[in-house]
Amino acid sequence: MLKLTFFGLIFLAVLLEVAGDIFFKKWAVESRSALFIVGMAVYFIGTFFWAISLKYEFLSKAIVVFTVLNLVLITLAGVLIFKEDLTLANKMGIVLGIVSIVLVEM
Repeated sequence: MLKLTFFGLIFLAVLLEVAGDIFFKKWAVESRSALFIVGMAVYFIGTFFWAISLKYEFLSKAIVVFTVLNLVLITLAGVLIFKEDLTLANKMGIVLGIVSIVLVEM
């Protein structure tokens, strides 16, 4: 049950961080202050869930899961929303990141 709570909190934190990144990218392109403010607010809420998740797992494990999951989801957002391209090296890096989560959680 604790692992499930941890992964739920991490996933929620990552989703909010990715949403914040999307607002920041839109702000950078459109220069609308409201996008920056919303991005900061969403980031703050994501950081709150990240901090709570640390009650359920060691920092050394939690940071790997958080970082790699963030990398995978923000890459998907970049490709799907902003039509960014992925190189073979990018794809390999994502796969290796996922492998790192599996190894850390063993």
